[in-house]
Amino acid sequence: MKGFESVIGLEIHAQLLTRSKLFCGCGTGFGAEPNTQVCPVCLGLPGALPVLNRRAVELAVLVGEALHAHTNTSSVFARKNYFYPDLPKNYQISQFDRPLCSGGHLYVSDGGKRRRVRVTRVHLEEDAGKSVHLDDAGGRRTLVDFNRCGVPLIEIVTEPELRSPSEAHALLKALKQILEYTGASSGNMEEGGLRCDVNVSLRRVGERALGSKTEIKNLNSFRNVERALEYEIERQAGLLAGGTAVLNETLMWDAGRDRAVSMRSKEEAHDYRYFPEPDLLRLELKGDWIDDVKSRLPELPEARESRFVESLGLPPYDAAVLCGRRALADYFEEVARLTGEPKSASNWIMTEVLRTAKEGATDEFPVTAANLADLLTLVRSGRISGKMAKDVFARMAGTGETADDAVSRMGLRQVTDVREMRTIVDAVLSENPKSVADYARGKKKLFGFLMGRIMEKTAGQASPTLAESVLRERLEGVREGDANT
Repeated sequence: MKGFESVIGLEIHAQLLTRSKLFCGCGTGFGAEPNTQVCPVCLGLPGALPVLNRRAVELAVLVGEALHAHTNTSSVFARKNYFYPDLPKNYQISQFDRPLCSGGHLYVSDGGKRRRVRVTRVHLEEDAGKSVHLDDAGGRRTLVDFNRCGVPLIEIVTEPELRSPSEAHALLKALKQILEYTGASSGNMEEGGLRCDVNVSLRRVGERALGSKTEIKNLNSFRNVERALEYEIERQAGLLAGGTAVLNETLMWDAGRDRAVSMRSKEEAHDYRYFPEPDLLRLELKGDWIDDVKSRLPELPEARESRFVESLGLPPYDAAVLCGRRALADYFEEVARLTGEPKSASNWIMTEVLRTAKEGATDEFPVTAANLADLLTLVRSGRISGKMAKDVFARMAGTGETADDAVSRMGLRQVTDVREMRTIVDAVLSENPKSVADYARGKKKLFGFLMGRIMEKTAGQASPTLAESVLRERLEGVREGDANT
């Protein structure tokens, strides 16, 4: 790609977390039996009229405000006319020249660099259905499930300001965080909650005019977005280097073959024959209503990450991991509040909690915040050691027991009594006279060996700090002459 630079823009479709569809009362739950969440409105039957879902508007405005966009007090729904077998009306209700939100931006961090990327618009639209292609003994068949028809979406369109596949990945990740933090969308790509179309063109370095672009449709994973862009950038660069023009077309990503294939020539706005939706009134929003929605904005990921670093003293890496998901950040804050030890809470969550949650293949945390805080308190008080605590945590994750109950049932306690510890240390020294003598002659590395024997004798229940202190006290009292007798 030497001599060329890529210019990338994204069109992201996110399903809004409403209980009913955009223009009817049908449910939006994932995984229902095919064609069971449909009615005359979402099937486009004659005489059925759409009614706008107020909650969908609220969530869309919330996302727009989170992206620093301007919420328009007046917007218009339009009919976007095109034929797909899974779109029964033969048109989609969307927004065209007067969207719900205009402008905006978000920040992208990639390779240590942070850039501001502008957002063109955020608008509401309904989803289409789903075609399922089957190959069986009777030949190739296509089945259609209309359950998704009418499911509320927001489309977020960025300016063509991204310069690499990794930047596109980073933007999607940042946007998914915002969608999750606002509660507007799950962002679950496996369930169709987040999909992305990418537009990409190449131009010679230093040129301002954009080249002919292609669009790759319906990418459903971060990895596929990166792979599709890498493939298409390389393909276009090869064409241009060989003197061949890039066709303005729509492509489909074939993940199995790791390549993009042509679907059709790229549509322009006039191809869709947009006109105002005659069955819906103009959407008019009052300023105080918009202000009320804006007041419900939570602390967003970037601001929360900065607070974790500046106010709680966490390293930037820890803060970035913890703020990756709102539920995880909330969990951390609760543990930190209950223990008063943010760094200890962070360490445990980033190791034991996340590892156990991943092994269980669940988004639920294996131990409640209150129970984890109690466990950390036991460690701080010296009742159990850090090593014991990991075993206790594993039991708590498996049984749901509290820290106190798990410690009691496991018969664990940390030896913290000085007199008891002296008795144990004396026994270890008595059992290892040669090591004691060699230590007295200067082989200081044997201190670790003797500490190991103490931990072994107490089944790991000796307080390491106290054991080390008593061992040093006893060894200092051993004179080389005494050791030889």
